[in-house]
Amino acid sequence: MTTFSLATAGIAFLIALALGPFLIRWLQSRSLGKAISDEGPQTHHVKAGTPTMGGLLIFFTVIGLTLATNVVDRESILLPLFTIVVLGGIGAIDDMGTIVGNSYAGLSWRLKVLLIFLFALGASLVLFFALDIESINIPWAGSYDLGPVYILIAIVTIMATTTSVAITDGLDSLAGGTVAIAIAAFGVIAIGQEQDFLVRFSFTTVGAVLGFLWYNAHPAQVFMGDTGALALGGSLSIVALMTGHWLLLPVIGIVFVIEALSDIIQIGYFKYSGGKRVLRMAPIHNHFELLGWSEPQIVTRFWLVGIAGAIVGVALALQV
Repeated sequence: MTTFSLATAGIAFLIALALGPFLIRWLQSRSLGKAISDEGPQTHHVKAGTPTMGGLLIFFTVIGLTLATNVVDRESILLPLFTIVVLGGIGAIDDMGTIVGNSYAGLSWRLKVLLIFLFALGASLVLFFALDIESINIPWAGSYDLGPVYILIAIVTIMATTTSVAITDGLDSLAGGTVAIAIAAFGVIAIGQEQDFLVRFSFTTVGAVLGFLWYNAHPAQVFMGDTGALALGGSLSIVALMTGHWLLLPVIGIVFVIEALSDIIQIGYFKYSGGKRVLRMAPIHNHFELLGWSEPQIVTRFWLVGIAGAIVGVALALQV
């Protein structure tokens, strides 16, 4: 069964690859082109009008293939599936506010954070009460049950991971590639735990993301938008929590940690220093772009950091 679960990555890739042109044409026909903020690098202005909400390609591929191959007698997989539906839906509503010429302003950041929190709360309660998941796996120390405090940890994990992935989504293929690497790493960890249903979901998601990246490669034909970023960030956190190795998220998802911290440090320093900046522009991928790195250089180097983090994370997981 594990062989087929790994093979779902290839199947999902082919499905996404086949659906991509139809989705892009549909987005174009609905004039769902992204407006580019004046606050970003000037080089990004040429991207104005590129179709967004490309995360729908990942959304439909993962949902369709999971319902077809990974639901019967595997009720626990409904949680990561529900994650993609709910967070992808929130992202899609917000993405409508970034469309060229659209008067709709999208979700306010307060409302978006509230909605993500409500989802995180519900998912954490399901993990603890319905799935009886409450453990922490510590390399060289073993696995321990945390009790009700796990609910709080799960909420923080889901919210932090989801928002960090959304922050990372700023360059062609950056968020998609790094998320695929991270989810693949947790899929490998799930193989060692013989959680075949989780292996299949993980690699289905990886394959769908790879299919999306075919069209998101620089210069992108389509952006994933929050439709994809929130869904993928949430899925990554849920998979990590279901393996019990959520403690390794900062290692396996090192790129997301760097991106989120760069944003926090920049904003904090700007407020408390009277307008001074640590970076030329946050998040940090914009800083490197303003230093003269090309977009493909930044993405490739961040992917390499993500791969290194994933390798170290899997190695640490083997020590539990």
